[in-house]
Amino acid sequence: MTPNTEFNAQSAIAAIHPALASALAAKGYSTLTPVQMAMTDEDHADADLLVSAQTGSGKTVAFGIAIAPTLLGNGARFDAAAAPLGLVIAPTRELAVQVQKELEWLYAGADVRIATCVGGMDMRNERRALERGAHLVVGTPGRLRDHIMRGALDLGAIRAVVLDEADEMLDLGFRDDLEFILGAAPQERRTLLFSATVRRGIAELARTVQKNAVRIETTAPTAQHADIEYQLMLVRRDEREHAIINTLLDTDSASALVFCHTREAVRHLTARLANRGFAVVSLSGEMAQSERSNALQSMRDGRARVCVATDVAARGIDLPNLDLVVHADVPSNPETLLHRSGRTGRAGRKGVCVLIVPENRRGAAQRVLALAKLTATVRAAPGIADIEARYRRRIIDAAASAAPPEDAEAQFVAELLERVGPERIAAAFLRQQVAANPVPEELVPLRADALENRTSGRDRRSADRNASVREPRPTDMPDGVWFTISLGRKQRADPKFLLPMICNAGGVTKRDVGAIRIDDTETRFEISAEKASAFAKQIRQPGSLEKGIMIAPSGEMREKPRQAKPGQAKPKFKQDGKPNRKHKAPSADRGKPPKNKSRKPKRPA
Repeated sequence: MTPNTEFNAQSAIAAIHPALASALAAKGYSTLTPVQMAMTDEDHADADLLVSAQTGSGKTVAFGIAIAPTLLGNGARFDAAAAPLGLVIAPTRELAVQVQKELEWLYAGADVRIATCVGGMDMRNERRALERGAHLVVGTPGRLRDHIMRGALDLGAIRAVVLDEADEMLDLGFRDDLEFILGAAPQERRTLLFSATVRRGIAELARTVQKNAVRIETTAPTAQHADIEYQLMLVRRDEREHAIINTLLDTDSASALVFCHTREAVRHLTARLANRGFAVVSLSGEMAQSERSNALQSMRDGRARVCVATDVAARGIDLPNLDLVVHADVPSNPETLLHRSGRTGRAGRKGVCVLIVPENRRGAAQRVLALAKLTATVRAAPGIADIEARYRRRIIDAAASAAPPEDAEAQFVAELLERVGPERIAAAFLRQQVAANPVPEELVPLRADALENRTSGRDRRSADRNASVREPRPTDMPDGVWFTISLGRKQRADPKFLLPMICNAGGVTKRDVGAIRIDDTETRFEISAEKASAFAKQIRQPGSLEKGIMIAPSGEMREKPRQAKPGQAKPKFKQDGKPNRKHKAPSADRGKPPKNKSRKPKRPA
């Protein structure tokens, strides 16, 4: 069913339990979101609910409103805390902590005590909190099950259970844990199941753990994520990472979230972005809780601007001012697309979602968008000219918004103008601002008909061949100094990939780099004579290059022959491809009789 259209904001707020209404008024709630308004319907006060609502629609406040009459009855405050009355199950630590904070202020006027039980935290502290008593328990499935099995968590008095982001919990394989936990709770209870989508697995779970659940859908299928602008960015297959870098540079967003399929992809892209000068952190499954907390805090306080994450690691997190989501890999299904994109465009804020799509994956991306009932604008990746124009606008804005000199500065400003002159001061400011920005990547522009999806397969292949011809680098520089980087054809080295790395590692510009000559395992390149000394000094600084990559003056870097460690077998082949063993003559040539492998005849009995 859909929410009653006769509900208006005032009557809905009036229907909320008085203990919560004062907290909402103190927070400035004058209107409710559709899912929150639906929870005020008195016809649902005692029913199990199966609710579908998009991420970021205020679900935590919604189910807090829904379970208040069940937990408090007609009372204004909770009695002394003993066995828990309510249980909220969330898929991730971050979401569980977020839910706890929301419920604390929502139920603050009712003197609530909330205990949190999540993986990665000290179980002893959680056990002591449960022993002291709690009205509400918020936790993740695995940790809740551990406490139940150890006898630390008694669900015998539970009146209401909320499964938040149930679809994500099924995706993470928590169904057995959920059925175990709900089996330990009383049969006479309310069960509220919240999910972004109600697919087959969610419907089956609802039939198992709920009784005659009322179906509530607060978002029309065609209106999902109305506050998010979707863009499908077509790129060549070998320019995906360059398009990601340029997309991050061609935005004024305070923070951005980049999604990858695998942990290895997260590590790789994080290293690339850090090497390009981005303030970047990562989130992946193998990270410790302290590392995850530090990464999220860096995003919240502005020390980091980009977070690279896997789907699982980023589920449940809420980053303020997040207005850009980048899909580095095409989502495999509409649920993944909606979950990823739902990190932005939350609670009325506008957001942008960019899908980086290689040309050969265009069909797959459009199918996922169609299944999610979303429409995306097809566009090309921003080029160097676009990004440099944005840089110029920022530099002018920064100069125009600067405050006039203060009294203590006026004398020195006048001295600078007199001794240096305004043009040189402006040039110094310009160079400083340009150096502070990462260098954009050079991308091969796509054909116009490729963006319009009119190109035939033969035309696309021809366009790929033509686009693969790169403009040659300048000829050898007079008195240029040659350096070598430990990447070659076997590592798929390419000038457009190497050039930004060389510039960032040595603090030079593209004009200071001459010819680039790629061999099988290494690449030699020229640096102008006037910058060579500073370049050589800069590349020796820690962190100037990604791990495992080296740059040195040509002639100094030679690959050492691999030597077998003690107890380790020698490699089968030498570097020239010949077997790594001495030739052994047949046993007959070495003066030893050949072994007779034939059987001896048996003696007669």
